[in-house]
Amino acid sequence: MTSAALPAQHSPPQLALSERAAHLLLGAEVVAVPVLPQDADDAAGDAQEGGPILGPGAEELGEALGLDLVGVAEAAHATGRTGEVVTVPVAGGNASCPDLRLVLLVGVGAAMPTDLRRAGAALARATRGRGDVATSLAAITDDAGLEALVVGAMLGSFVFHWRSSAPEQPPVRRIVLAGLSDPDGSRPALDRAVALGGAGWRARTLATVPSNLKNPAWMAEQARGVAATAGLEVTVWDETDLARDGFGGILGVGQGSVSPPRLVRLDYAPPRAGRRTPTVALVGKGITFDSGGLSIKPAEAMSTMKRDMTGAAVVLAVMAALRDLGCPVRVVGLLACAENAVSGSSMRPGDVLRHYGGRTTEVTNTDAEGRLVLADAMAYAVAEVEPDVLVDVATLTGAAKVALGQRTGALFTDDDTLADRLLEAGAGSGEPLWRLPLHTAYADKLASGVADSDNAGAGPGAIVAALFLKRFAGSVPWAHLDVAPVGDVPTDHDEWTAGPSGFGARALLTWLGGPDPVAGVGS
Repeated sequence: MTSAALPAQHSPPQLALSERAAHLLLGAEVVAVPVLPQDADDAAGDAQEGGPILGPGAEELGEALGLDLVGVAEAAHATGRTGEVVTVPVAGGNASCPDLRLVLLVGVGAAMPTDLRRAGAALARATRGRGDVATSLAAITDDAGLEALVVGAMLGSFVFHWRSSAPEQPPVRRIVLAGLSDPDGSRPALDRAVALGGAGWRARTLATVPSNLKNPAWMAEQARGVAATAGLEVTVWDETDLARDGFGGILGVGQGSVSPPRLVRLDYAPPRAGRRTPTVALVGKGITFDSGGLSIKPAEAMSTMKRDMTGAAVVLAVMAALRDLGCPVRVVGLLACAENAVSGSSMRPGDVLRHYGGRTTEVTNTDAEGRLVLADAMAYAVAEVEPDVLVDVATLTGAAKVALGQRTGALFTDDDTLADRLLEAGAGSGEPLWRLPLHTAYADKLASGVADSDNAGAGPGAIVAALFLKRFAGSVPWAHLDVAPVGDVPTDHDEWTAGPSGFGARALLTWLGGPDPVAGVGS
């Protein structure tokens, strides 16, 4: 049988900074200027009575092209609403911008970071297949807005393909943020944005790769590649190692597949790390395909299950970017990878698994497998890593999606400081989280007549699953991110593209890239 081979994929747009006006940048095929609502407080804008406000560079661009851009905006009924795009074709450019073929008037709303992230994504979608784009959108904001704009432009450009030919509309090749007063001073913000956007791109790509290529061994190879590039230590357990060391949850889930399971550990240490440097452990669910096992899923529910390793993709993407963001704490990433398949050797309802460290679980539903692999990795982290904080990420329960819809991830933790940090990071990064209760009144739903726990107790599914995992966190401050609600994006919106989302990488990196991410946690 011929093995699968992934075609070469496109990269995100290149990003550059310039103090020159956008229309004066040689080679720019597209120039984009911001449009703000009439009531926006922007003294630099160019407005007529009752009309939209055009941002920096619009007046000069209009004069160079002989166009009344304010009139064009009014004729198009532009409002400046976030993400609104008015397209103005330009035939042949002119002497000052001979390559120019298109002007875009991009709505930025209140020009807050969220608005600029969405405007960046709208700009990226409107310029697919183009070469060089110059824009003054970043000239109306500070470094936080520039960062959001760049992340939106990168992720709004996302494309994945496995066609016999290249996509017809690849990402724009390069975006120049023009008209900046201090390009050198904005370089750190750009670098941070590229790291955040790149992590989102990586997580989304990993989650999108089809499972005829993506199996646990493939995930381990991706981790080895990241480790070599990002200066991380890496350890991989194969099925023999897992059996020797007692990882019964990972082995049980993976035993029905011809692709054996893997556990991957990645270690990051900041420069000048010492004995007092705190450690954060991240655990990602890495089910590379989830058929449901013998408790098999319906066909429709199975069709998206190549992305059931989103948690592991997120952790890997985070580990790859820590050095670039200057993360000040040690971080250990654990990817618990298995394929939940159907065969004569599959895990059965009624089986009892012994996890790392000795706890046992009765399997009453083989489709509640994610918590089984997470439990092994969490127990290992508590015993061997001894972290100051433990966070797991998983597309775990449909119940969380029922509760929150498809645009918000679920957060469980009993540490208020950790909750506040993660909620703030999620809101700031564009990956919003909502805290749900770890209500101990449902703990009895986990009771088993033969083992320490039942893996699929009745009751509120997301809460019961979180309570199951909590038993493997010991006394370590712990948070559980159930990203099943946002694991798939139905249609393009904002910086999200239809398909697997890779949700969580930006939120975790925003938290870990802060000056003291674990201060006050556990106290």
